[in-house]
Amino acid sequence: QVQLVESGGGFVQAGGSLRLSCAASGSISSFYAMGWYRQAPGKQRELVATITRGGSSNYADSVKGRFTISRDNAANTVYLQMNSLRPEDTAVYYCAVVPGRSWGQGTQVTVSS
Repeated sequence: QVQLVESGGGFVQAGGSLRLSCAASGSISSFYAMGWYRQAPGKQRELVATITRGGSSNYADSVKGRFTISRDNAANTVYLQMNSLRPEDTAVYYCAVVPGRSWGQGTQVTVSS
């Protein structure tokens, strides 16, 4: 099973930006798609963005236009650039193989108003 490690979370004011990284122990090209999920307290985990090994991406409506998922196959890393952050973006963000497996430990993103 591939190991995934998320990093880049932190505290940011509304309107700010963060870039999350997901480092994989193996080739991310081994999987059809990678994704970022998030879970806020008391809420279900939700899919934020996905990217296929061919580079096609999809986004939740709530983040479209603000977040960008990308990948560096040589570095076996998936990124999530988050701009124009809002307090409702506060959550633990997880990287995973789509659909929802080989979860990382998550990285906390807190957006203050």
